[in-house]
Amino acid sequence: MNPDVMIPKPGPVTPRVADPVTRTVDVVVCTFRRPHVVETLATLDAQELAPGTEMRIIVIDNDTAPTARAAVLGKAEEMRFPVTYFHAPGPNISLARNAGLDMADADLVAFIDDDCLAERRWLAALVARLETCDVDAVFGPSRAVFGATAPAWMREQDHHSNVPVRRGGEVCTGHTCNALLRWRGTPWRGERFDLARGRSGGEDTEFFFRLRRRGARFEIAEAALVHEKVTEDRQSLAWLRRRKFRMGQSYASSAEGIPAQAALAVTALTKAAYCHLRASMGRNAGARAFWVLRGALHAGVVAGCFSKRSLTIYGS
Repeated sequence: MNPDVMIPKPGPVTPRVADPVTRTVDVVVCTFRRPHVVETLATLDAQELAPGTEMRIIVIDNDTAPTARAAVLGKAEEMRFPVTYFHAPGPNISLARNAGLDMADADLVAFIDDDCLAERRWLAALVARLETCDVDAVFGPSRAVFGATAPAWMREQDHHSNVPVRRGGEVCTGHTCNALLRWRGTPWRGERFDLARGRSGGEDTEFFFRLRRRGARFEIAEAALVHEKVTEDRQSLAWLRRRKFRMGQSYASSAEGIPAQAALAVTALTKAAYCHLRASMGRNAGARAFWVLRGALHAGVVAGCFSKRSLTIYGS
């Protein structure tokens, strides 16, 4: 277990009469060569569910060989909640997510990444927000946990945390590191993640943009927290710059039609130029990094509007 994030262990279970099932949830966890998935499963097994909730965990192993099988099934033997393991060789994260959706047969589908640790009331908080707001999907924050070697500016600016946002007062899209989606009987039951984005990332951003066009309504569940340890290979400006560029490419999918894409590209190009100027004037490493990363995001939007091939991040 990650020592930087304290996830309480479940206490003794008091026998009681089971609540009648009012909602079923399939939690999809896609994994690719990450032993950490066992720690993620441990936090899922420690969940304190809302009354009437029935949970199943679906683990999709996206490696070429079923390398996570033994660890996942070994952990499953000691867990309270049922675990289904499936090997979907790729590597392509969209392929893995689609396999999870193919297997999902619950009222709701939740998503969490294999390098995240969920707090004990994570799923209950997602469910409560979904039902209280009467929306179709909710997104919770993923808080970064930095190691000792992370630069000070990276900690302060916290580019690694994934916090859902509103644009113009609305939640327009979200991320599968921390999400809950209505599934059974919905008009988007046949929708799947874009395979073309499965090596670059951003497939979840585009997926939820698409669902919104089909009428899905979204909200934010601030209390549904997960924690993600930032590995050393991600504690660099170069890695963050690639990520921000890819995020910009994904955001470009919000523009439908050539006129909207052209308008977005012009705006983003102007912003990218301004950020480049500010980066060149930066007085310290933190200020320069801030503007470099903002510029990379806007440059990615321009590239996305012109359908430039996305960077390969996943599966390499």
